[in-house]
Amino acid sequence: MRLQRSSCNILVQSSNVDLGSVLPDYARAGIMQVASKYIGNLNIAAVHFNREGGGYRCTVNLQMGALPMMSGEADHRNAYAAFRRALEKVAKQLRRAKRELREDKPQRLDKGIFLYEPGEVGRRANRQSDGDAPALRHLLEDASGWMPLEVGSGDGADSIAAQ
Repeated sequence: MRLQRSSCNILVQSSNVDLGSVLPDYARAGIMQVASKYIGNLNIAAVHFNREGGGYRCTVNLQMGALPMMSGEADHRNAYAAFRRALEKVAKQLRRAKRELREDKPQRLDKGIFLYEPGEVGRRANRQSDGDAPALRHLLEDASGWMPLEVGSGDGADSIAAQ
């Protein structure tokens, strides 16, 4: 498995905190779990712990596949909790990137077309009975040079072309 081989690419370090032996192993296991869940192709990961006041600040940086570097940062009184929160932020970014890569949602090609189809605009204009025909004039003309359509001739309604 590629992820097992790439575990040496996970760097866990600190500038002013003694990490011991359990915290780096915990961080590597968490990163491996997130990497295998979302994309699966871990290039490099770095975890940095820092002491700030009475708590810890943890920064997690991950690069997977051809995606840009994902980064998360969190503060907490406990170093393990700070790591979990930072990893959750990175996992959310990976989840969103994976959702963008999936192509199961086709793009709507007809999103703005209905405004310029003569049949739809004509039906809309015929449904208007309270004299709002001048408000539809901007829907009937576009850059291609369409001329306005006539609205119905009942109740003394004027045509849009005559206005």
